Amino acid sequence: MFTLTEVASLNDIQPTYRILKPWWDVFMDYLGLVMLMLAIFAMTMQITKDHVACLPYPEETGRVSETEAKLCSTQKGSSQTPSGTPVTPTIPSVTTEQSNKAITGILTTHQPRVAAQKTGPQPEPKGVKTNLDFQQYVFINQMCYHVALPWYSKYFPYLTLIHTLILMVSSNFWFKYPKTSSKIEHFVSILGRCFESPWTTKALSETACEDSEENKQRLTGSSSGPKQVSLEGKDEGADANQSTPMLGVKFSADKTIAEVPSSMTILDKKDGEQAKALFEKVRKFRAHVEDSDFIYKLYVAQTSVKTVKFILILSYTSTFLAEITFRHCCEPDIEQLTGYKRFYCTHNMAFMLKKLLVTYMVLILIYGMTCLYSLFWVFRRPLKEYSFEKVREESSFSDIPDVKNDFAFLLHMVDQYDQLYSKRFGIFLSEVSENKLREISLNHEWTFEKLKQHVTRNAHDQQELHLFMLSGLPNAVFDLTDLEVLKLELIPEVRFSAKVSQMTSMQELHLCHCPAKVEQTGFAFLRDHLRRLHVKFTDVAEIPPWVYLLRSLRELYLMGNLNSENNKMIGLESMRDLRHLKTLCLKSNLTKIPTNITELSPHLLRLVVHNDGTKLLVLNSLKKMTSLIELELHNCELERIPHAIFSLTNLQELDLKSNNIRTIEEIISFQHLKRLTCLKLWHNKIITIPSSIGHVKSLESLHLSHNKLEALPSALFTLPKLRHLDVAHNSIAVLPPDVGLLNNLQHLAINSNKLEALPKPLFRCTKLKVLCLGHNALTSLPETVGQLVQLTQLELRGNCLDRLPVQLGNCRLLRKNGLIVEDHLFDTLPVEVKESISRETNVSFSGL
Repeated sequence: MFTLTEVASLNDIQPTYRILKPWWDVFMDYLGLVMLMLAIFAMTMQITKDHVACLPYPEETGRVSETEAKLCSTQKGSSQTPSGTPVTPTIPSVTTEQSNKAITGILTTHQPRVAAQKTGPQPEPKGVKTNLDFQQYVFINQMCYHVALPWYSKYFPYLTLIHTLILMVSSNFWFKYPKTSSKIEHFVSILGRCFESPWTTKALSETACEDSEENKQRLTGSSSGPKQVSLEGKDEGADANQSTPMLGVKFSADKTIAEVPSSMTILDKKDGEQAKALFEKVRKFRAHVEDSDFIYKLYVAQTSVKTVKFILILSYTSTFLAEITFRHCCEPDIEQLTGYKRFYCTHNMAFMLKKLLVTYMVLILIYGMTCLYSLFWVFRRPLKEYSFEKVREESSFSDIPDVKNDFAFLLHMVDQYDQLYSKRFGIFLSEVSENKLREISLNHEWTFEKLKQHVTRNAHDQQELHLFMLSGLPNAVFDLTDLEVLKLELIPEVRFSAKVSQMTSMQELHLCHCPAKVEQTGFAFLRDHLRRLHVKFTDVAEIPPWVYLLRSLRELYLMGNLNSENNKMIGLESMRDLRHLKTLCLKSNLTKIPTNITELSPHLLRLVVHNDGTKLLVLNSLKKMTSLIELELHNCELERIPHAIFSLTNLQELDLKSNNIRTIEEIISFQHLKRLTCLKLWHNKIITIPSSIGHVKSLESLHLSHNKLEALPSALFTLPKLRHLDVAHNSIAVLPPDVGLLNNLQHLAINSNKLEALPKPLFRCTKLKVLCLGHNALTSLPETVGQLVQLTQLELRGNCLDRLPVQLGNCRLLRKNGLIVEDHLFDTLPVEVKESISRETNVSFSGL
């Protein structure tokens, strides 16, 4: 047998799940326990004490009462013989005198001798003689128990136990089913942590503080001081709601984070990290549960099953109530064994079973009415929607969203236990609450002293601060009044408050995947003081709208997805307000130059387009940008020099790096660009340089490195103003002697080619300062190298030289760090030359 405790465990759940059990489920659980106890009690009584006692009907005596005859007639259908015809009993004919003599003989034999000495006649026994022994009576009782008793009288306790177990399992099935139990367990775990989190208490206490401050202001509203503060707050609110007509952007439409009370600023780091983890868990749990209503459907199904079960039990149990009686007429087919056809039986447990059945029916009726009420509650209102409207009204977190489906249903169930759970849980659904937590933790961690330690000097000798992957912008940043460059990277919440006006030295701002918001007062400062802005983004929506209104901006760098299909979403039409913009850099995947950029043509001087390998097809918009001085088109898969460039009459520098240019026959058109001084065609696939390059007389710098050049035309060396020539990383085998005609040449890079010898006229270029000859096939360096008296850098590494000329000592400006050569070649120089170069190096270093 099993114990009551073991059976009751079917109805038990984890204590933490009790917050999801409303009063009707708890009440039904207790009713189930009572019915379980009743079933086990009835089973125990039936197993230990249930039996019938039967006596035969002596039909030949003719003394059968009317009641007994009526009882047998009502049970005749159940006690007939299999043949259906009555059998006449063959009871042995025994006279009364013979019976008395036999009984007297038995008594005389077994009585003691003392009894034999008694005098007087013995009384005759009364009753009907059956001539049945004890074993026959036991057999008759067992046969009649199974034949005469109704089946419900015999199996009622077992049916009660089975029904009770089914009802118990149905009540808690949604806690046990795998697809729902995991979600419920996760929900209860998160709910308990949210309820006990110190952040919940602090957030609600802040709300209480704000409410008390508002009430205090109402009470003291007649005084002049508070009125003035209230008006200032109102004015600030009015300014905050001002919108720019051009973009329709409300700068302070996002609610400014309120000043945090002093009690809120004290939060342990461990508690803060736990609260952050809870926000993330709640967010993921909501996304996981809110898209399904399986828990709701399962609860409705199990409640419906219990209701149907209640109706079924009550309907058939009531019909068997009248069949449980004390007296029964039994007609088993055992006449050949006992000599009797009919027996009169009594059931000793009939009265007890009847009372237990009535009690069970009453309990089932109460259980069923409770089930009907639970169904009424389920369908009375939509439980797949939950609104935090009351919480929003009572707290400062007006952004708590409404939830739906299983998430909403679980919160409705929790409300039946205690509504405070949902209220405290709603704190972790609010973005405002999460932002406040991040701000408090961030400001506690990033103090002014810590930020000061991270300030460095960049290559331009400016004070620079780089913040990476923080939860927000620390308030202490605004106290760095000497900061000039601020770089923010991968910070999800950047908010520039009015305190940014303290950073009077800041002129450059970097926003790398940082959607930034700015208050009206802070925007006014950035609009008038910011000069350079770098914005790196993945989606166009990450570009802050206020970027296009910075009228004092000089340089704007946009790095992200700006292809032509999204041009309408970029908001470039608003760039007309960038009246002082001089440099625009677009690092993206453009297929055409946006037409709206032409609105910047009156003042834009430098345009940079760095593609990621996407072919730039349409450049007609460039024709209107006649003010451009510098143009860079990198990695745009250009195959020829675009004709639109030839209309840029003020162009001074053109950079077409990393394209697919093979021929530059159009270079003759550059003669119309009278101001063009720098031409960069490096990292392409150019095979030859046309002789028409000699017509571009204004060129001062020419970059043709990393191409496929095999020879240099003589016309190249007729450019009178050429000062910088870079043809490195090609396949040039011979340097023409005409190179000596470049009297103004200061920088010549022809390294990584196939040169075997240098022409002597090269050393007539006495203005050379940098000469790169490394990684060629040179076997000797002419002694005339000593004529290059202004030489400061000479690269010779990677050649086939066996010595260096002594005349290198005449290059008085050449230092050891400027002489790039193998050590063993340097050792071939005379000692005095090496000492001269080294001494000059030391002197120069000491001078520094």
